[in-house]
Amino acid sequence: MEKKSLLSKDGVSYLVPFILITACFALWGFANDITNPMVKAFSKIFRTSVTDGALVQVAFYGGYFAMALPAAMFIRKFSYKAGILLGLALYAFGALLFYPAKMTGAYYPFLLAYFILTCGLSFLETSANPYILSMGPEETATRRLNLAQSFNPMGSLLGMYVAMTFIQARLNPLDTAGRKALTDAEFAAVRDSDLSILIGPYLLIGLVIFAMFLLIRFTKMPTSHDQSHTINLVPTLKRIFSIPRYREGVVAQFFYIGVQIMCWTFIIQYGTRLFMSQGMDEKAAEVLSQKYNILAMVIFCFSRFICTFLLRYLNPGKLLLILAVAGGAFTVGTILFRNILGMYCLVATSGCMSLMFPTIYGIALEGLGDDAKFGAAGLIMAILGGSVLPPLQAAIIDRGELFGMPAVNLSFVLPLICFAVVALYGFRTRELKA
Repeated sequence: MEKKSLLSKDGVSYLVPFILITACFALWGFANDITNPMVKAFSKIFRTSVTDGALVQVAFYGGYFAMALPAAMFIRKFSYKAGILLGLALYAFGALLFYPAKMTGAYYPFLLAYFILTCGLSFLETSANPYILSMGPEETATRRLNLAQSFNPMGSLLGMYVAMTFIQARLNPLDTAGRKALTDAEFAAVRDSDLSILIGPYLLIGLVIFAMFLLIRFTKMPTSHDQSHTINLVPTLKRIFSIPRYREGVVAQFFYIGVQIMCWTFIIQYGTRLFMSQGMDEKAAEVLSQKYNILAMVIFCFSRFICTFLLRYLNPGKLLLILAVAGGAFTVGTILFRNILGMYCLVATSGCMSLMFPTIYGIALEGLGDDAKFGAAGLIMAILGGSVLPPLQAAIIDRGELFGMPAVNLSFVLPLICFAVVALYGFRTRELKA
Protein backbone atom coordinates (compact mmCIF):
# COMPACT_ATOMS: atom_id res chain seq x y z
CA MET A 1 0.00 0.00 0.00
CA GLU A 2 1.37 3.42 -0.99
CA LYS A 3 2.22 5.66 1.95
CA LYS A 4 0.78 9.16 1.71
CA SER A 5 3.01 12.13 2.50
CA LEU A 6 2.22 14.10 5.63
CA LEU A 7 3.44 17.59 4.63
CA SER A 8 3.47 17.78 0.84
CA LYS A 9 0.82 17.77 -1.85
CA ASP A 10 1.13 17.90 -5.63
CA GLY A 11 4.89 18.39 -5.31
CA VAL A 12 4.57 21.37 -2.95
CA SER A 13 6.19 21.19 0.50
CA TYR A 14 4.28 22.76 3.39
CA LEU A 15 7.06 22.33 5.98
CA VAL A 16 7.79 26.02 6.70
CA PRO A 17 4.16 27.17 6.93
CA PHE A 18 3.41 24.06 9.00
CA ILE A 19 6.13 25.04 11.50
CA LEU A 20 4.91 28.65 11.75
CA ILE A 21 1.25 27.74 12.16
CA THR A 22 2.11 24.96 14.62
CA ALA A 23 3.90 27.61 16.73
CA CYS A 24 0.51 29.35 17.02
CA PHE A 25 -0.91 26.15 18.53
CA ALA A 26 1.63 26.46 21.36
CA LEU A 27 0.82 30.16 21.81
CA TRP A 28 -2.88 29.63 22.36
CA GLY A 29 -2.08 26.65 24.60
CA PHE A 30 -0.13 29.08 26.80
CA ALA A 31 -3.16 31.40 27.01
CA ASN A 32 -5.53 28.55 27.86
CA ASP A 33 -3.50 27.11 30.68
CA ILE A 34 -2.13 30.20 32.34
CA THR A 35 -5.82 31.11 32.66
CA ASN A 36 -7.25 27.98 34.34
CA PRO A 37 -5.47 28.61 37.70
CA MET A 38 -6.64 32.24 37.58
CA VAL A 39 -10.14 31.14 38.59
CA LYS A 40 -8.79 30.40 42.07
CA ALA A 41 -6.44 33.42 42.01
CA PHE A 42 -9.16 35.92 41.13
CA SER A 43 -11.48 34.37 43.72
CA LYS A 44 -8.87 35.16 46.39
CA ILE A 45 -7.76 38.54 45.05
CA PHE A 46 -11.30 39.92 44.80
CA ARG A 47 -12.82 37.89 47.67
CA THR A 48 -15.41 36.21 45.43
CA SER A 49 -17.04 32.77 45.44
CA VAL A 50 -15.80 29.93 43.23
CA THR A 51 -18.82 30.59 41.00
CA ASP A 52 -17.88 34.27 40.52
CA GLY A 53 -14.27 33.30 39.93
CA ALA A 54 -15.45 30.95 37.18
CA LEU A 55 -16.65 34.04 35.26
CA VAL A 56 -13.04 34.07 34.00
CA GLN A 57 -13.89 30.93 32.04
CA VAL A 58 -17.23 32.37 30.90
CA ALA A 59 -15.44 35.41 29.43
CA PHE A 60 -12.56 33.34 28.09
CA TYR A 61 -14.55 30.68 26.25
CA GLY A 62 -17.40 33.07 25.48
CA GLY A 63 -14.96 34.94 23.23
CA TYR A 64 -14.32 31.74 21.29
CA PHE A 65 -18.05 31.27 20.75
CA ALA A 66 -18.83 34.87 19.81
CA MET A 67 -16.11 35.26 17.20
CA ALA A 68 -15.96 31.82 15.51
CA LEU A 69 -18.59 32.47 12.86
CA PRO A 70 -17.39 36.02 12.04
CA ALA A 71 -13.89 34.52 11.83
CA ALA A 72 -15.07 31.91 9.31
CA MET A 73 -16.74 34.61 7.20
CA PHE A 74 -13.58 36.74 7.36
CA ILE A 75 -11.39 33.80 6.32
CA ARG A 76 -13.74 32.87 3.49
CA LYS A 77 -13.64 36.45 2.23
CA PHE A 78 -9.88 36.86 2.57
CA SER A 79 -7.49 34.02 3.51
CA TYR A 80 -6.20 31.75 6.26
CA LYS A 81 -3.17 34.01 6.68
CA ALA A 82 -5.35 37.10 7.14
CA GLY A 83 -7.38 35.26 9.77
CA ILE A 84 -4.24 34.24 11.64
CA LEU A 85 -2.86 37.79 11.57
CA LEU A 86 -6.10 39.29 12.88
CA GLY A 87 -6.19 36.60 15.57
CA LEU A 88 -2.66 37.40 16.70
CA ALA A 89 -3.46 41.14 16.77
CA LEU A 90 -6.52 40.63 19.00
CA TYR A 91 -4.58 38.19 21.23
CA ALA A 92 -1.81 40.76 21.78
CA PHE A 93 -4.29 43.61 22.34
CA GLY A 94 -6.28 41.63 24.92
CA ALA A 95 -3.14 40.64 26.82
CA LEU A 96 -1.87 44.23 26.91
CA LEU A 97 -5.28 45.39 28.23
CA PHE A 98 -4.37 43.73 31.53
CA TYR A 99 -2.41 46.86 32.45
CA PRO A 100 -5.35 49.32 32.27
CA ALA A 101 -7.55 46.64 33.90
CA LYS A 102 -5.13 46.52 36.82
CA MET A 103 -5.25 50.31 37.12
CA THR A 104 -9.02 50.18 37.70
CA GLY A 105 -8.61 47.77 40.62
CA ALA A 106 -11.86 46.07 39.54
CA TYR A 107 -12.67 42.52 38.44
CA TYR A 108 -14.83 43.13 35.35
CA PRO A 109 -12.22 44.95 33.21
CA PHE A 110 -10.14 41.77 33.42
CA LEU A 111 -13.09 39.80 32.06
CA LEU A 112 -13.28 42.23 29.12
CA ALA A 113 -9.54 41.77 28.47
CA TYR A 114 -9.98 37.98 28.53
CA PHE A 115 -12.92 38.25 26.13
CA ILE A 116 -10.95 40.32 23.59
CA LEU A 117 -7.91 38.04 23.95
CA THR A 118 -10.02 34.98 23.18
CA CYS A 119 -11.74 36.65 20.25
CA GLY A 120 -8.19 36.53 18.87
CA LEU A 121 -7.79 32.89 19.83
CA SER A 122 -11.06 32.12 18.06
CA PHE A 123 -9.68 33.63 14.84
CA LEU A 124 -6.44 31.70 15.31
CA GLU A 125 -8.10 28.33 15.86
CA THR A 126 -10.73 28.82 13.17
CA SER A 127 -7.90 29.60 10.74
CA ALA A 128 -5.12 27.30 11.87
CA ASN A 129 -6.95 23.99 12.29
CA PRO A 130 -8.39 23.72 8.75
CA TYR A 131 -5.19 25.28 7.35
CA ILE A 132 -3.19 22.41 8.85
CA LEU A 133 -5.73 19.92 7.49
CA SER A 134 -5.17 21.36 4.00
CA MET A 135 -1.35 21.08 4.08
CA GLY A 136 -1.16 17.67 2.46
CA PRO A 137 -3.30 14.73 1.32
CA GLU A 138 -6.74 14.34 2.89
CA GLU A 139 -5.83 10.75 3.84
CA THR A 140 -3.27 12.03 6.35
CA ALA A 141 -5.24 15.08 7.53
CA THR A 142 -6.19 13.73 10.98
CA ARG A 143 -2.61 12.59 11.64
CA ARG A 144 -1.30 15.98 10.53
CA LEU A 145 -3.66 17.86 12.83
CA ASN A 146 -2.77 15.56 15.73
CA LEU A 147 0.91 16.29 15.10
CA ALA A 148 0.33 20.06 15.10
CA GLN A 149 -1.89 19.81 18.16
CA SER A 150 0.91 17.89 19.91
CA PHE A 151 2.71 21.20 20.31
CA ASN A 152 -0.32 22.83 21.93
CA PRO A 153 0.29 21.17 25.33
CA MET A 154 3.90 22.39 25.26
CA GLY A 155 2.55 25.92 25.36
CA SER A 156 0.07 24.76 27.98
CA LEU A 157 2.89 23.41 30.14
CA LEU A 158 4.69 26.72 29.94
CA GLY A 159 1.47 28.55 30.85
CA MET A 160 0.95 26.32 33.88
CA TYR A 161 4.55 26.73 34.99
CA VAL A 162 4.35 30.53 34.67
CA ALA A 163 1.04 30.56 36.59
CA MET A 164 2.53 28.49 39.41
CA THR A 165 5.99 30.10 39.63
CA PHE A 166 5.40 33.72 38.70
CA ILE A 167 1.83 34.25 39.90
CA GLN A 168 0.52 31.76 42.48
CA ALA A 169 3.78 31.43 44.42
CA ARG A 170 4.25 35.22 44.56
CA LEU A 171 0.75 36.26 45.61
CA ASN A 172 0.25 37.46 49.17
CA PRO A 173 0.18 34.33 51.39
CA LEU A 174 -2.92 35.56 53.24
CA ASP A 175 -5.62 32.91 52.82
CA THR A 176 -9.24 33.44 51.84
CA ALA A 177 -10.49 33.70 55.42
CA GLY A 178 -7.73 36.16 56.33
CA ARG A 179 -8.55 38.38 53.35
CA LYS A 180 -12.18 38.55 54.37
CA ALA A 181 -11.12 39.88 57.77
CA LEU A 182 -9.18 42.83 56.27
CA THR A 183 -10.42 46.41 56.38
CA ASP A 184 -11.26 47.99 53.02
CA ALA A 185 -7.97 49.92 52.96
CA GLU A 186 -5.92 46.83 53.87
CA PHE A 187 -7.78 44.75 51.31
CA ALA A 188 -7.17 47.34 48.57
CA ALA A 189 -3.41 47.35 49.29
CA VAL A 190 -3.18 43.53 49.13
CA ARG A 191 -5.37 43.40 46.02
CA ASP A 192 -3.31 45.98 44.12
CA SER A 193 -0.06 44.25 45.04
CA ASP A 194 -1.39 40.89 43.85
CA LEU A 195 -2.73 42.35 40.61
CA SER A 196 0.69 43.85 39.83
CA ILE A 197 2.12 40.34 40.08
CA LEU A 198 -0.68 38.76 38.06
CA ILE A 199 -0.49 41.06 35.02
CA GLY A 200 3.26 40.71 34.40
CA PRO A 201 3.17 37.45 32.39
CA TYR A 202 0.21 38.68 30.35
CA LEU A 203 2.03 41.86 29.34
CA LEU A 204 5.08 39.82 28.32
CA ILE A 205 3.09 37.34 26.23
CA GLY A 206 1.38 40.31 24.54
CA LEU A 207 4.78 41.47 23.31
CA VAL A 208 5.73 37.94 22.19
CA ILE A 209 2.49 37.65 20.22
CA PHE A 210 3.15 40.98 18.52
CA ALA A 211 6.58 39.69 17.43
CA MET A 212 4.91 36.53 16.07
CA PHE A 213 2.47 38.73 14.16
CA LEU A 214 5.37 40.50 12.43
CA LEU A 215 7.13 37.22 11.62
CA ILE A 216 4.09 35.71 9.89
CA ARG A 217 3.14 39.02 8.26
CA PHE A 218 6.46 39.19 6.39
CA THR A 219 6.77 35.47 5.61
CA LYS A 220 5.42 34.14 2.31
CA MET A 221 2.64 31.68 3.08
CA PRO A 222 0.78 29.45 0.63
CA THR A 223 -2.65 30.60 -0.45
CA SER A 224 -5.62 28.30 -0.09
CA HIS A 225 -7.09 26.79 -3.24
CA ASP A 226 -10.64 27.97 -2.68
CA GLN A 227 -13.11 27.78 -5.51
CA SER A 228 -14.87 30.96 -4.40
CA HIS A 229 -14.70 33.74 -1.82
CA THR A 230 -18.47 34.18 -1.92
CA ILE A 231 -20.18 33.91 1.47
CA ASN A 232 -23.36 31.81 1.26
CA LEU A 233 -23.79 31.40 4.99
CA VAL A 234 -27.25 29.86 5.41
CA PRO A 235 -27.02 27.31 2.55
CA THR A 236 -23.53 26.30 3.68
CA LEU A 237 -24.63 25.79 7.30
CA LYS A 238 -27.66 23.78 6.19
CA ARG A 239 -25.43 21.64 4.02
CA ILE A 240 -22.82 20.82 6.64
CA PHE A 241 -25.29 20.35 9.51
CA SER A 242 -27.19 17.82 7.40
CA ILE A 243 -24.15 15.54 7.76
CA PRO A 244 -24.54 13.42 10.95
CA ARG A 245 -20.76 12.96 11.38
CA TYR A 246 -20.30 16.75 11.46
CA ARG A 247 -23.42 17.60 13.48
CA GLU A 248 -22.62 15.05 16.16
CA GLY A 249 -18.98 16.14 16.10
CA VAL A 250 -19.98 19.65 17.16
CA VAL A 251 -21.92 18.19 20.12
CA ALA A 252 -19.01 15.91 21.06
CA GLN A 253 -16.58 18.83 20.87
CA PHE A 254 -18.79 20.91 23.19
CA PHE A 255 -18.66 18.22 25.85
CA TYR A 256 -14.96 17.45 25.27
CA ILE A 257 -13.96 21.08 25.84
CA GLY A 258 -16.19 21.07 28.91
CA VAL A 259 -14.46 18.06 30.43
CA GLN A 260 -10.99 19.39 29.61
CA ILE A 261 -11.59 22.78 31.21
CA MET A 262 -13.36 21.34 34.25
CA CYS A 263 -10.59 18.82 34.96
CA TRP A 264 -7.79 21.36 34.49
CA THR A 265 -9.50 24.22 36.32
CA PHE A 266 -10.93 22.48 39.35
CA ILE A 267 -7.93 20.25 40.02
CA ILE A 268 -6.82 23.29 42.07
CA GLN A 269 -9.97 23.18 44.22
CA TYR A 270 -9.85 19.38 44.38
CA GLY A 271 -6.22 19.34 45.52
CA THR A 272 -6.63 22.29 47.89
CA ARG A 273 -9.42 20.52 49.77
CA LEU A 274 -7.45 17.26 49.83
CA PHE A 275 -4.15 18.72 51.02
CA MET A 276 -5.71 21.13 53.54
CA SER A 277 -7.51 18.13 55.06
CA GLN A 278 -4.00 16.75 55.67
CA GLY A 279 -2.96 19.88 57.59
CA MET A 280 -1.39 21.93 54.81
CA ASP A 281 -2.03 25.70 54.65
CA GLU A 282 -4.10 27.05 51.76
CA LYS A 283 -1.35 28.67 49.69
CA ALA A 284 0.94 25.63 49.91
CA ALA A 285 -2.01 23.39 48.99
CA GLU A 286 -2.75 25.53 45.92
CA VAL A 287 0.87 25.47 44.71
CA LEU A 288 1.10 21.70 45.22
CA SER A 289 -2.18 21.24 43.34
CA GLN A 290 -0.76 23.24 40.45
CA LYS A 291 2.25 20.89 40.39
CA TYR A 292 -0.17 18.01 39.90
CA ASN A 293 -1.84 20.05 37.17
CA ILE A 294 1.53 20.40 35.43
CA LEU A 295 2.07 16.63 35.78
CA ALA A 296 -1.34 16.13 34.14
CA MET A 297 -0.24 18.32 31.23
CA VAL A 298 3.06 16.42 30.87
CA ILE A 299 1.05 13.19 30.60
CA PHE A 300 -1.31 14.89 28.14
CA CYS A 301 1.65 16.00 26.02
CA PHE A 302 3.32 12.59 25.87
CA SER A 303 0.00 10.87 25.28
CA ARG A 304 -0.69 13.18 22.30
CA PHE A 305 2.50 12.01 20.56
CA ILE A 306 1.77 8.37 21.42
CA CYS A 307 -1.79 8.62 20.11
CA THR A 308 -0.62 10.35 16.92
CA PHE A 309 1.63 7.32 16.34
CA LEU A 310 -1.19 4.88 17.13
CA LEU A 311 -3.41 6.54 14.54
CA ARG A 312 -1.17 4.97 11.90
CA TYR A 313 -2.61 1.61 12.95
CA LEU A 314 -5.93 2.27 14.69
CA ASN A 315 -9.14 3.83 13.42
CA PRO A 316 -9.56 7.35 14.93
CA GLY A 317 -13.12 6.72 16.11
CA LYS A 318 -12.17 3.43 17.74
CA LEU A 319 -9.23 4.98 19.60
CA LEU A 320 -11.48 7.89 20.63
CA LEU A 321 -13.98 5.40 22.09
CA ILE A 322 -11.30 3.49 24.04
CA LEU A 323 -9.83 6.64 25.58
CA ALA A 324 -13.23 8.15 26.45
CA VAL A 325 -14.23 4.97 28.30
CA ALA A 326 -10.89 4.99 30.16
CA GLY A 327 -11.37 8.68 31.00
CA GLY A 328 -14.79 7.93 32.43
CA ALA A 329 -13.35 5.15 34.59
CA PHE A 330 -10.68 7.47 36.01
CA THR A 331 -13.35 10.10 36.68
CA VAL A 332 -15.31 7.58 38.75
CA GLY A 333 -12.14 7.13 40.84
CA THR A 334 -11.83 10.92 41.18
CA ILE A 335 -15.36 11.03 42.60
CA LEU A 336 -15.17 8.07 44.95
CA PHE A 337 -11.64 8.32 46.40
CA ARG A 338 -11.14 10.98 49.08
CA ASN A 339 -7.38 10.54 49.34
CA ILE A 340 -4.37 10.89 47.06
CA LEU A 341 -5.72 8.10 44.83
CA GLY A 342 -8.48 10.48 43.74
CA MET A 343 -5.84 13.03 42.68
CA TYR A 344 -3.95 10.34 40.77
CA CYS A 345 -7.16 9.42 38.92
CA LEU A 346 -7.83 13.08 38.10
CA VAL A 347 -4.30 13.48 36.73
CA ALA A 348 -4.71 10.28 34.67
CA THR A 349 -7.76 11.67 32.84
CA SER A 350 -5.39 13.99 30.95
CA GLY A 351 -3.73 11.03 29.25
CA CYS A 352 -7.15 10.01 27.97
CA MET A 353 -8.09 13.51 26.75
CA SER A 354 -4.99 14.13 24.66
CA LEU A 355 -6.33 12.64 21.43
CA MET A 356 -9.84 14.04 21.61
CA PHE A 357 -9.91 17.60 20.25
CA PRO A 358 -7.99 17.09 16.99
CA THR A 359 -9.53 13.67 16.35
CA ILE A 360 -13.12 14.89 16.76
CA TYR A 361 -12.13 17.86 14.60
CA GLY A 362 -10.59 15.72 11.88
CA ILE A 363 -13.46 13.21 11.78
CA ALA A 364 -16.10 15.95 11.66
CA LEU A 365 -14.42 17.93 8.86
CA GLU A 366 -13.45 14.96 6.70
CA GLY A 367 -14.63 15.47 3.12
CA LEU A 368 -16.07 18.98 3.62
CA GLY A 369 -13.65 20.62 1.17
CA ASP A 370 -14.13 24.39 0.98
CA ASP A 371 -17.02 24.12 3.45
CA ALA A 372 -14.37 23.30 6.07
CA LYS A 373 -14.03 27.02 6.88
CA PHE A 374 -17.59 27.19 8.17
CA GLY A 375 -17.34 23.67 9.52
CA ALA A 376 -14.33 24.79 11.54
CA ALA A 377 -16.35 27.71 12.89
CA GLY A 378 -19.02 25.36 14.25
CA LEU A 379 -16.38 23.25 15.97
CA ILE A 380 -14.71 26.33 17.45
CA MET A 381 -18.11 27.63 18.62
CA ALA A 382 -18.43 24.30 20.43
CA ILE A 383 -15.63 25.57 22.68
CA LEU A 384 -18.57 27.30 24.41
CA GLY A 385 -18.61 24.10 26.47
CA GLY A 386 -15.66 25.57 28.35
CA SER A 387 -17.82 28.58 29.23
CA VAL A 388 -21.09 26.82 30.10
CA LEU A 389 -20.04 23.73 32.04
CA PRO A 390 -17.35 25.02 34.50
CA PRO A 391 -19.74 27.48 36.22
CA LEU A 392 -22.15 24.56 36.78
CA GLN A 393 -19.36 22.58 38.42
CA ALA A 394 -18.31 25.65 40.41
CA ALA A 395 -21.86 26.02 41.73
CA ILE A 396 -21.71 22.43 43.00
CA ILE A 397 -18.28 23.03 44.60
CA ASP A 398 -19.61 26.12 46.42
CA ARG A 399 -22.06 23.86 48.29
CA GLY A 400 -19.16 22.53 50.37
CA GLU A 401 -20.70 19.12 51.06
CA LEU A 402 -23.44 17.12 49.34
CA PHE A 403 -24.95 13.77 50.31
CA GLY A 404 -22.23 13.29 52.91
CA MET A 405 -19.45 13.72 50.34
CA PRO A 406 -17.14 16.66 49.60
CA ALA A 407 -18.98 18.67 46.95
CA VAL A 408 -15.75 19.08 44.94
CA ASN A 409 -15.58 15.29 44.54
CA LEU A 410 -19.23 14.96 43.60
CA SER A 411 -18.92 17.80 41.11
CA PHE A 412 -16.90 15.52 38.82
CA VAL A 413 -20.11 13.80 37.84
CA LEU A 414 -20.29 16.50 35.14
CA PRO A 415 -16.95 15.47 33.53
CA LEU A 416 -18.15 11.85 33.72
CA ILE A 417 -21.21 12.75 31.64
CA CYS A 418 -18.94 14.53 29.14
CA PHE A 419 -16.74 11.47 28.68
CA ALA A 420 -19.87 9.40 28.04
CA VAL A 421 -20.92 11.75 25.21
CA VAL A 422 -17.45 11.59 23.61
CA ALA A 423 -17.46 7.79 23.92
CA LEU A 424 -20.78 7.67 22.08
CA TYR A 425 -19.33 9.76 19.22
CA GLY A 426 -16.30 7.46 19.04
CA PHE A 427 -18.63 4.45 18.91
CA ARG A 428 -20.70 5.96 16.09
CA THR A 429 -17.63 6.87 13.99
CA ARG A 430 -15.46 3.85 14.74
CA GLU A 431 -15.80 2.42 11.23
CA LEU A 432 -14.82 5.63 9.40
CA LYS A 433 -11.40 5.84 7.74
CA ALA A 434 -9.26 8.94 8.37
